[in-house]
Amino acid sequence: MTNMYINSMNYSKNTRIWMDDLSENMMNLYTPGFKENKMTFKTYLDNAMPDRLLKNVGQGKAIPGTSDENVFLEGSGYFILKNDEGRTAYTRLGEFKLDGEGVYRASDGSAVQGYILNDKGEIMTAGKNNGMDSLSEGGAMNIPTSEIKMWIDPDNGKYLGKYDEFEIKGDGVFYGKANNGKEMTPLFKIALANFHNPQELFEFKSGQFLETRYSGKPVAGRGEIRSGLIELSNIDFKANATYWKEAKNQLEISSKIFSTYDKLLETLLQNLLK
Repeated sequence: MTNMYINSMNYSKNTRIWMDDLSENMMNLYTPGFKENKMTFKTYLDNAMPDRLLKNVGQGKAIPGTSDENVFLEGSGYFILKNDEGRTAYTRLGEFKLDGEGVYRASDGSAVQGYILNDKGEIMTAGKNNGMDSLSEGGAMNIPTSEIKMWIDPDNGKYLGKYDEFEIKGDGVFYGKANNGKEMTPLFKIALANFHNPQELFEFKSGQFLETRYSGKPVAGRGEIRSGLIELSNIDFKANATYWKEAKNQLEISSKIFSTYDKLLETLLQNLLK
């Protein structure tokens, strides 16, 4: 009887944990970049126990962003971010914009990482090639990355002093455009990374992840980068609603077990006191 009571308590506690995760999923159905919570279970004393909480790393739908500077990754991998302390993080949410100094940043101020290109579109691996000294480790396969800086020349109001505007192509390349768009020069390529076990990344803040020993080191991410779009959450609402009903039924069963145990215990005590 004691085991039944303990199992019932565990059953109720674990079901509530599951319901909390499901609630968080459904509340974030329309949150850009949110990744679905996926609870896995193990069996312990014939009872379902939560094993660990993983993130569904699948791709969410594309929705319009607020600017052509926003980007959507259609494929596998993550954008690479670096904050002011030099910490590298990874995200699927390309809600990026150029700041007042022309640095391409995420909404929290982290600098989006990219590769500096020569005029042939080839990745340059040394900052001295173009006078930039902000290169850092962080790209896949140890290729140094840089912040993407499209500063505007105050003397003529042009990007990098000679480009009228810029465009982000599907390969993730920033092109400088001049002469009414007749001249296009590759400048930066948005860096992408992926992991052998992306579910093992640690989500230290909403939509941003850190590398762990279990995720493995970053490898090259692949896919098409589409400007003007961002990624919506990857929540399967119908599936989560079904799980919620299951969890609610489990909670009711647990409550009935408690009630049954209390009645049995009350009957036992009454018999002992006679």
